[in-house]
Amino acid sequence: METTQAPYTIYAESTPNPNTMKFVSNRWLITNNKSYEVLADQRVGSPSPLAEKLFSFPFINGVFISANFVTVTKSESIEWTDVMIELRDFISNYLNTKGMEVIREEFLTEDTVAETTGDTGTAQSTSKKELTDFDKKIVEILDEYIKPAVESDGGAIEFDSFEDGIVKVILKGACSGCPSSTATLKGGIESLLKSMLPEVKEVEAING
Repeated sequence: METTQAPYTIYAESTPNPNTMKFVSNRWLITNNKSYEVLADQRVGSPSPLAEKLFSFPFINGVFISANFVTVTKSESIEWTDVMIELRDFISNYLNTKGMEVIREEFLTEDTVAETTGDTGTAQSTSKKELTDFDKKIVEILDEYIKPAVESDGGAIEFDSFEDGIVKVILKGACSGCPSSTATLKGGIESLLKSMLPEVKEVEAING
């Protein structure tokens, strides 16, 4: 007997970034523990057919997909009150249409796509490079203490590199371009890493 899955239902949730909105699903969208970000100028050949469809709305500048949510970044020229319900229904209808992919299969299974194509809109950079033991300590702290809070705000933080006491990270989704992200980076993330790892002197967002 075939099991019938519950339909996708979506609700909208505001984030600290006034230009982003988090659309949360009652079901998982991605189960490989990765995140995918597509900006407007990366839509061609992107990992996400859903993101490409969302860019049919001219006011959308970026789409970030992780776990059970989609974070949409809009232009400042439009208000969320004018488009939020339309976007929520659009995402819900897409997900409930049979055969529609959130992320293309080859991007879900191929770990080296981002490295070989140079597409920053693919999976987490930490899986693409060799990490030192100290790098791994940083990643573990970020994953345990920082990642859950950042994801709850509709974003993501990824480790990029550590050199000369400086930890470089990549901000995605709601965190990218958020007015409060610098304060969070310095007051929260930097303080935590410095207290747990004395070798860390500073934390920088390379795209913040």
